[in-house]
Amino acid sequence: MVMLRKLAISLAAASMIVAPVVASAAPVARAASGSDGQNELEGNSSWIIGLVGLLVGIGAIILVADKDDDSPVSP
Repeated sequence: MVMLRKLAISLAAASMIVAPVVASAAPVARAASGSDGQNELEGNSSWIIGLVGLLVGIGAIILVADKDDDSPVSP
Protein backbone atom coordinates (compact mmCIF):
# COMPACT_ATOMS: atom_id res chain seq x y z
CA MET A 1 0.00 0.00 0.00
CA VAL A 2 2.88 2.34 0.80
CA MET A 3 4.51 1.60 -2.55
CA LEU A 4 1.26 2.38 -4.39
CA ARG A 5 0.97 5.66 -2.50
CA LYS A 6 4.53 6.66 -3.37
CA LEU A 7 3.90 5.74 -7.00
CA ALA A 8 0.77 7.89 -7.12
CA ILE A 9 2.57 10.87 -5.57
CA SER A 10 5.52 10.57 -7.93
CA LEU A 11 3.20 10.23 -10.93
CA ALA A 12 1.31 13.37 -9.89
CA ALA A 13 4.56 15.30 -9.41
CA ALA A 14 5.90 14.15 -12.77
CA SER A 15 2.71 15.16 -14.56
CA MET A 16 2.87 18.61 -12.95
CA ILE A 17 6.38 19.03 -14.31
CA VAL A 18 5.81 17.54 -17.77
CA ALA A 19 2.44 19.17 -18.62
CA PRO A 20 3.70 22.76 -19.08
CA VAL A 21 6.66 21.54 -21.12
CA VAL A 22 4.41 19.59 -23.46
CA ALA A 23 1.97 22.48 -23.74
CA SER A 24 4.72 24.95 -24.62
CA ALA A 25 6.15 22.61 -27.24
CA ALA A 26 2.82 22.20 -29.03
CA PRO A 27 2.56 24.09 -32.30
CA VAL A 28 0.35 27.14 -32.14
CA ALA A 29 -2.05 27.41 -35.04
CA ARG A 30 -4.47 30.25 -34.53
CA ALA A 31 -6.79 31.32 -37.24
CA ALA A 32 -7.26 35.02 -37.67
CA SER A 33 -10.86 36.05 -37.68
CA GLY A 34 -12.33 39.45 -38.21
CA SER A 35 -14.98 40.90 -35.99
CA ASP A 36 -17.79 42.94 -37.39
CA GLY A 37 -18.60 44.77 -34.19
CA GLN A 38 -17.88 44.88 -30.52
CA ASN A 39 -20.16 43.22 -28.03
CA GLU A 40 -21.29 45.10 -24.99
CA LEU A 41 -20.67 42.35 -22.48
CA GLU A 42 -17.57 43.84 -20.87
CA GLY A 43 -19.29 45.20 -17.79
CA ASN A 44 -17.76 45.98 -14.45
CA SER A 45 -17.52 42.86 -12.28
CA SER A 46 -16.26 44.49 -9.10
CA TRP A 47 -19.62 43.86 -7.45
CA ILE A 48 -18.95 40.12 -7.70
CA ILE A 49 -15.72 40.55 -5.74
CA GLY A 50 -17.57 42.59 -3.14
CA LEU A 51 -20.31 39.98 -2.86
CA VAL A 52 -17.79 37.17 -2.39
CA GLY A 53 -15.99 39.22 0.25
CA LEU A 54 -19.27 39.91 2.04
CA LEU A 55 -20.21 36.22 2.02
CA VAL A 56 -16.78 35.23 3.34
CA GLY A 57 -17.08 37.84 6.09
CA ILE A 58 -20.53 36.63 7.09
CA GLY A 59 -19.31 33.03 7.10
CA ALA A 60 -16.36 33.96 9.31
CA ILE A 61 -18.63 35.79 11.75
CA ILE A 62 -20.96 32.80 11.93
CA LEU A 63 -18.06 30.43 12.61
CA VAL A 64 -16.58 32.67 15.30
CA ALA A 65 -19.90 33.47 16.98
CA ASP A 66 -21.06 29.84 16.99
CA LYS A 67 -21.54 28.80 20.60
CA ASP A 68 -19.74 25.53 21.14
CA ASP A 69 -21.69 24.09 24.05
CA ASP A 70 -20.37 20.64 23.28
CA SER A 71 -18.78 20.14 26.67
CA PRO A 72 -18.01 16.50 27.45
CA VAL A 73 -20.41 14.75 29.74
CA SER A 74 -19.18 12.00 32.03
CA PRO A 75 -21.60 9.22 32.90
